[in-house]
Amino acid sequence: MHPERARTDGEGLRHVAVPYDSHAAFLELTVPRVRAALDEGRRVLVITCPAKLALLTDALGGDAGHIDSRVSAAWYGHPYRTLAAYHEYTRGRRTLVICEPLWEGRSQREVRELIRCESVLNAALGTAASIMLCLYDVRHVPPAVLDFHAVNHPLLLGAQGEAASTRFVAPHEFRLNDDRAPLPEPAPDAERIHFTGHELKRLRRIVGDYARAAGMDRDLITSLVISVSEIAANSIEHGAGYGTIAMWVSGEELVCELTDPGGALDDPLPGYIPPEPESPRGYGLWISRQLCDLVELRTEGGVLRVRLHLSMGS
Repeated sequence: MHPERARTDGEGLRHVAVPYDSHAAFLELTVPRVRAALDEGRRVLVITCPAKLALLTDALGGDAGHIDSRVSAAWYGHPYRTLAAYHEYTRGRRTLVICEPLWEGRSQREVRELIRCESVLNAALGTAASIMLCLYDVRHVPPAVLDFHAVNHPLLLGAQGEAASTRFVAPHEFRLNDDRAPLPEPAPDAERIHFTGHELKRLRRIVGDYARAAGMDRDLITSLVISVSEIAANSIEHGAGYGTIAMWVSGEELVCELTDPGGALDDPLPGYIPPEPESPRGYGLWISRQLCDLVELRTEGGVLRVRLHLSMGS
């Protein structure tokens, strides 16, 4: 059966955490599962470091030509785009995904968002006909990250096979430390602009001019302007109908915060799950998460604050 045309028959995501401790264990875990998946007509994607991809290629022999492979450093470069890539790969087909994020050498913020991504996958791919094995090399994964493997995966693979995780937390209930803490106030020298529905064109021009004057790369300016415009349009259409933006430079990134007095969002996972193609709504935060390095949301005193972070570039 051709993987692209295989029937899903109502099969849903099987999201499994897989700790291991050696290259030999890596091969013992992956080789038989890859071959079984190919026999079932699944499309197979393996994401790990180049050295382990080489080991797997050698072990699979001729079967290696029937799988897709990606290097972790590239696949996990941006957590929100990683979610989109997973969604695109698994949509409408039966798949096996064996994945191993790169945790070493990342900032604390990057690690937090990768951990969050692991949780959101349960909702974003919940109806996908996919087996997802998330590998954790216990020799190298930071202890603080390893502690979340049982929280973010409904299933754990151990010596006796798969078992339900008693620590699993559903993505709409998942919280990291400080997720509900108030955001720091904007920088004292932040530029502030009030906007309404009649001023989006003016707002886009001001944001672009500010970013250009601050030294942001041209391509990134476009991403910033699109993101700000999408969030402002949401405030106008679904919020109070007006709002305020504050912009400032912090280190090597530009920060834009849009304040909407229209109150909180009713989506527990705002902007993390791609809207259906036929949906007329839900694109604003999704697009902003794809384009920005970080999007933070807080509701304080009936006011929604959406803070966009984007690197200034080289």
